[in-house]
Amino acid sequence: MRILFLLILLTACGAKNHNDDLKRWQEHADNTTIIRDDFGVPHIYGKTDADAVFGLLYAQCEDDFNRVEQNYIWATGRLAEVEGEKALYSDLRAKLFMTEEEARINYEKSAPWLKELCNAFADGINYYLHTHPEVTPRLLTKFEPWMPMYFSEGSIGGDIERISTQKIKAFYESGMQMPKTLLLEAKKKKEALEPQGSNGLAISGKLTQSGNPMLLINPHTSFYFRGEVHAVSEEGLNAYGAVTWGQFFVYQGFNEKTGWMHTSTYTDVLDEFAETIMEVDGELFYKYGEELREVQISEITLKYKTGDTLAQRTFPAYHTHHGPITHMKDDRWVATAMMWEPVKALEQSYIRTKQTGYSGFRKMMDIRTNSSNNTVYADAEGNIAYFHGNFIPVRDTIFDYTQVVDGSNPDTDWKGLHSVDENILLLNPANGWIQNCNSTPFTAALEYSPQKKDYPKYMSLDRENFRGVHAIDLLTDRSGYTLDSLIALGHDPYLPAFERLIPGLIEAYDKSFPKDPQLKEAIEMLRSWDYKTSKTSVAMSLAHFYGTLYGEKGERPLSAMSDMELMTYFGTQSPLEERLAIFSETVVGLEEDFGGWDTPWGEINRYQRINGDILQPFNDNEPSIPIGMASGRWGALAAYGARYTNNTKKIYGTRGNSFVAVVEFGDIVKAKTILAGGQSGDPTSPHFNDQASRYADIQFKDVPYYKEDVLKRAKETYKPGKR
Repeated sequence: MRILFLLILLTACGAKNHNDDLKRWQEHADNTTIIRDDFGVPHIYGKTDADAVFGLLYAQCEDDFNRVEQNYIWATGRLAEVEGEKALYSDLRAKLFMTEEEARINYEKSAPWLKELCNAFADGINYYLHTHPEVTPRLLTKFEPWMPMYFSEGSIGGDIERISTQKIKAFYESGMQMPKTLLLEAKKKKEALEPQGSNGLAISGKLTQSGNPMLLINPHTSFYFRGEVHAVSEEGLNAYGAVTWGQFFVYQGFNEKTGWMHTSTYTDVLDEFAETIMEVDGELFYKYGEELREVQISEITLKYKTGDTLAQRTFPAYHTHHGPITHMKDDRWVATAMMWEPVKALEQSYIRTKQTGYSGFRKMMDIRTNSSNNTVYADAEGNIAYFHGNFIPVRDTIFDYTQVVDGSNPDTDWKGLHSVDENILLLNPANGWIQNCNSTPFTAALEYSPQKKDYPKYMSLDRENFRGVHAIDLLTDRSGYTLDSLIALGHDPYLPAFERLIPGLIEAYDKSFPKDPQLKEAIEMLRSWDYKTSKTSVAMSLAHFYGTLYGEKGERPLSAMSDMELMTYFGTQSPLEERLAIFSETVVGLEEDFGGWDTPWGEINRYQRINGDILQPFNDNEPSIPIGMASGRWGALAAYGARYTNNTKKIYGTRGNSFVAVVEFGDIVKAKTILAGGQSGDPTSPHFNDQASRYADIQFKDVPYYKEDVLKRAKETYKPGKR
């Protein structure tokens, strides 16, 4: 009888909670309107910020619930439950930095306004699932308001992806460090991949035709990684731009008065501390100065898919005050320290979107949790600015923090954070432009750039790349910008890497004796090339495969070389016979794969979107579109490249230019955008691929930002749950 009573009580409580959820969801829905324009972009209008967030997540789920769910499966450390044992160490990495219990605690200690937005986030997704019973989640049947704590800084992954899961695996499975040969092999494979990164350009009004500042927002991400959105509320929110699936804030974008573009910083904000571990009476301690501190030990239990069932595995987790133990180095445990302030980071990411001028934007940066990014900025007041990083720990410069430092020495500890004014910062340089292409900040504004000598050596790598070189060349002594000319600049076809690489190949051929007659025509094609990519260029095909093969097979004088340094070496100092041997292999490969070395680039370099899978399938026998863009590795500002091939001969892009925007700030804001493929991940949607041809032909669409313009372009208007 007692058991029956408890069951009745639990059922009644469950029904009450569900009814409360339904009531709350309906209130949000009643206060929210979604307008879809002619490209399917959702313009969400809410009475409050929370209503707008509710509608924003609902609309994202309509467009691509698969990717919304995937991002949270990954971020919360549950990937192995759907992908199997191979993903265990990705999950362990997530849980080493924050368990679900810790995420809940962070949510509970959040400010009321932030908790309200987190609640609206969960409500928007859960209402979508409630009103779409035909949708079957792979794992997450209910979203919780603490989940955004894992996804707070902007780009999913951020700093945590710098931590090698292979090293974690070596530590837990063999109690040793990852072999050097495997480390070198992994480094070489990573270099050969299409580069990650982004371009941000800010142009002063004194260089534009209108007299208004302009901003180029050009992230290089995996395709379909972000959707295009517009979120508006009666509480001052009016943000347009790109949102990584599942975020409730616009990550890269603009409002009426300010615009922000993030580029991956590669500044040293993640450090590794070698700990001296000692066992005393069966307990683990680590040496810190003259004292012994207790190693914090806990357990992490992870589930993983095996066949049609779930198994589980429990790992010990070790923490020092530096952070979790993630790997070994020279027989010592290594703790990894990075920014982990999920509440503050989430606050900063949202507050950013509502700033109306430089003063507020600069104050927002004082939160100092935007750790993985630089920020290129422009506003309607006429300002352009650049923030190199945001979260930068103060360190003792006698230590080399690019290497593992001795955690037993208290002098190696972080000593607080640099203020924003101490960080590398540019505001309204006299040259009138700012560029960052994941390159050194010390060339961000030519002679008006920050000076390396004025900053600690750990504050930035002084390393240029071909995209940075390209941007500087295009921006120097140029004026009269319009939105269209800024788009053209961002798609300039010149590839500076080949100016370094190809003359060395021609030199090797000219000095060879006897000359290989089978290479003559191909060499002459390259000799007359202007180093510009296009769909019809044969030289581009030759150069791409030659540079790629050389990167894989060329002998390197030093292991620690940037790709720019490496390609320069291959074009100027490498053995002449090596250059010819690799080019000969390139020509043979093109003939075998495409029937001739003289195959135009557009017949090889293609765009294809067959279905909505996160890992895209490709098929040489299925329709595809020629693309004239090229890899960012060669200095292409409009990057287009592949990170996997599915064993095809042709190159099908998987990352590079994805969401791109140009914005002009004046009395009114004007913008144009393009999104690789289209807004929807559903192959049956008219917006699955409706921007593909425009993307290939560089035909941006006008942004309807103001309500009257949105209504003119409106194709659907509805309340959440009514579509």
